[in-house]
Amino acid sequence: MKLNTLKPAEGSTHYRRRIGRGQGSGLGGTSTRGHKGAKARSGYSRKIGFEGGQMPLQRRLPKGGFKNINHVEYLAVNLSVLQSLAEKKNLTKIGIAELAEAGLTNGKGLVKILAKGKLTAKVDVEAHAFSKTAEEAIKAAGGNVTVI
Repeated sequence: MKLNTLKPAEGSTHYRRRIGRGQGSGLGGTSTRGHKGAKARSGYSRKIGFEGGQMPLQRRLPKGGFKNINHVEYLAVNLSVLQSLAEKKNLTKIGIAELAEAGLTNGKGLVKILAKGKLTAKVDVEAHAFSKTAEEAIKAAGGNVTVI
C-alpha cells in the first residue's frame, strides 16, 4: 500500500455543488434561484406552513377541542400498589406522605385510589379520591378510607 494509491471508501465522498462561481461553472447567473421573486432575494426564508399564498392548511381546518378550566387531574394509584407497599414496609396506614416516600407521587398532586389488583392487607388509606370499587375493597379487607 502506498500513499498515492489511497482512495476514500466508495460512496463516502460527495460532489458539493458550488453555485455562484461564474458562467463557466454552469451554475452562475441566477445561481439556481430562477428569475426575480422573494425566493431569488438574499435573506429570504419561507414561513413555516406557507403554501405560496394559498390559504395554509392550519387555517383551512376548523378549530377543534375544548379545554375545561375546571378539570381536576388525579394521579392514579392501584390497590395492587397499596398491597405491595403494605407488604414491603409493613404498613397499617398509607397516606400521601407514605406514597411520596415510596416515589409514587411528588407529594403535591392529587391522588385517586383505583381498584385494579387485589388488596388483602388491612390498611387505613388516606387519599384525595377513591373509586367506589376501591373503597369497597379496602373496607372488605378490614381497612378504613379517609378522603382528604
